[in-house]
Amino acid sequence: MTLSSLRLKKHADRRLKVGHLWLYSNEIDIDATPLKALEPGQQVVVEAANGKALGVAYVNPNSLICARLVSREPKQGLDRSLLVHRLNQALALRERLFAAPYYRLVHGEGDLLPGLVIDRFGDTLVVQLNTAGMQAVLPELLDALDKVLAPTTVVLRNDTSGRRQEGLELGVEVVKGAVSEPVLLEENGVQFTAPVLDGQKTGWFYDHRVNRAWLNQFVAGKRVLDLFSYVGGWGVQAAASGASEVLCVDSSAAALERVAENAALNGLHERVSVGEGDAFEALAALKADGEEFDVVILDPPAFIKKRKDMANGERAYGKLNRDAIRLLGRDGLLLSASCSMHLAPERLMDVVRGAVRHQDRHGQVIFQGHQGPDHPVHPAIPETSYLKALGVRVFRD
Repeated sequence: MTLSSLRLKKHADRRLKVGHLWLYSNEIDIDATPLKALEPGQQVVVEAANGKALGVAYVNPNSLICARLVSREPKQGLDRSLLVHRLNQALALRERLFAAPYYRLVHGEGDLLPGLVIDRFGDTLVVQLNTAGMQAVLPELLDALDKVLAPTTVVLRNDTSGRRQEGLELGVEVVKGAVSEPVLLEENGVQFTAPVLDGQKTGWFYDHRVNRAWLNQFVAGKRVLDLFSYVGGWGVQAAASGASEVLCVDSSAAALERVAENAALNGLHERVSVGEGDAFEALAALKADGEEFDVVILDPPAFIKKRKDMANGERAYGKLNRDAIRLLGRDGLLLSASCSMHLAPERLMDVVRGAVRHQDRHGQVIFQGHQGPDHPVHPAIPETSYLKALGVRVFRD
């Protein structure tokens, strides 16, 4: 197959040379290679300003990130062969890291497959195609998955905001096998069910696995509050690790039904209770009722989705942490997390520091967590590092 060319402006190849995979529309020499002449998802040979071929990318002329590099070999496009190779590379890492087949199998650019996310639940794979380029190779991808893993079930969770930005249709589809809920998984020795068809993202958040394992060491005999609990990833694990009482709060009744099911699945239903409602309102109500906890877990959704959200988002993180600290006893433990890529780790530290002092307490950061190793960070793409978590001892004199 002969591919069209995409010519870069002078010096616009610098970022590619240091390892990055993205190209922006203002870096393209549109006089030599008009972007609008290309179709979304089309593969092209990327050329430096002097005509030297740099690799193969797929394009979307309607997106600010107009091209994503998939190969540095100009003769190797994104086809079944390359997909099999990349999937085998990704699988080799996960099998080195984990004994059981429950993990993120593909983490987009971190696994050199930009626009593709795959979470594995044993023989069930949940796939997100977030770009037109990945959507274009769906048949080849399904063939490659059969070659590498032969899954019994494949679910396409094509309902992400990224697809909307790429101009792609939204929807959820089972393209292989059948989903007979619940889909089981195991994390840190605890069993869960994941709503892969209608839950958040792929149905589960593997990225906090290591952070949960850290917290599990310190909850025995403690009273724990899990805010934004979703299906109980933090709270049920805390109960399994010996917490005397766990309250899971979420705004979704369906998610809280899953919390109860997951607690019962592990024989923990007597120690796990749920409360439906807005997290900020729940914090105020608990304080008004004189409630007090030994451990509070804050794992909210992204308050900062775009740079323009920074000021409002930081204020929301600040209020959340201040209100949570008010519920901690004299010597408590706060787990404060953020999945907002735009919030730098040092800013989360500032937010927590400010919240601790606002309540006239002392804080000691005893843990700084990140996304798990099945969410590898591409060293040239800061955007692939998004998750942070702080374990903070909060105490009074």
